[in-house]
Amino acid sequence: MIIVKEIAYWKENKMLPEHYCDYLLTLYTEGNGVEESKVKKKGKNIFLFSLLFFLFIPITIFLLYFTELSFILQMAISLIFLIFCFVGIFLYNKNQLNVDIPATVAAIIFLLCSVAIVLKFFSNEIIFLYIILFINCLFWYLCGKRYKLLYFTISALIGVFLLIILIVTKYLL
Repeated sequence: MIIVKEIAYWKENKMLPEHYCDYLLTLYTEGNGVEESKVKKKGKNIFLFSLLFFLFIPITIFLLYFTELSFILQMAISLIFLIFCFVGIFLYNKNQLNVDIPATVAAIIFLLCSVAIVLKFFSNEIIFLYIILFINCLFWYLCGKRYKLLYFTISALIGVFLLIILIVTKYLL
């Protein structure tokens, strides 16, 4: 399926002559062919869903930091966004698509919500914020290693490095 999509992409973008692409499509689909409109439509849907996922981040930031909604309502809406992201991960994975966008958005929303919870209930104790940030970085690292997502692993390592620098400069200097 991936090869067929790639060949359809080559044909659409004229990376190979059309008759070569037709031959390869016939070969890999065993003569059944591929509906080009279906491939283009799927690409448009993926773009729209990816855009929707990216819109969850500024909406969540706006809800958590710039509205006077009750804390429970803010968390409920953020939880709905997280559920959408997890459903997106499941559907992307089911359709053999790259889960990078919904996974990244879910991680960022989870980070924002966990920081908001700590700031709400432990605003005077900065150590809890450091702990929750470290837990988020640990979660990112484990997800990066488990699912072979290099950007999660790198983000986790950079996050821990920055957290250590922050703690050292705050308490030792």
